[in-house]
Amino acid sequence: MAMVQLDELEGPLVRDETPAERLDRNFNELLGELRIALPGVQVLFAFLLVVPFSQGFSTLSGFERGVYLAVLLCTALASAFLIAPTAYHRVLFRRGRKPEVVFFANRAAIVGLSFLAVAMCGAILLVTHVLFGPAASIPITVASVAVFATLWYLLPAARGRGAGTDLTSRDR
Repeated sequence: MAMVQLDELEGPLVRDETPAERLDRNFNELLGELRIALPGVQVLFAFLLVVPFSQGFSTLSGFERGVYLAVLLCTALASAFLIAPTAYHRVLFRRGRKPEVVFFANRAAIVGLSFLAVAMCGAILLVTHVLFGPAASIPITVASVAVFATLWYLLPAARGRGAGTDLTSRDR
């Protein structure tokens, strides 16, 4: 197999596929991506459900309890949005609505990942605030927000604009 250089891939990638094949490929790629994200969301959610029953939870400040609740809710919303494409597909299965399913699944995944990023940054804020106080928690949380925003949204958006693509397009 020949090695392909990144600069050889500039511009739109042309595939010899029908619109139906493209939809199937897009949906399968999205499901593969969700299989990567979902275990992390599930582990975080499970951990958060157990935390209030631990001995130290009663010593949290009002601020820390508020952050905990926000993280718990964001994790629940991330789970809902990241699992939604499966349910949406199952309900509309064999009804000839594949373009709608793929479009919805793409949007739901983006929203779900956004809630996941907020939940993870909130969890970082909570843990660092409990362990080290506000002086350390603020810069560490800001740095984590910057990492998530850059890797998950800014770089792909910048790359998408440079290639003349739309990140939410139905037919990519």
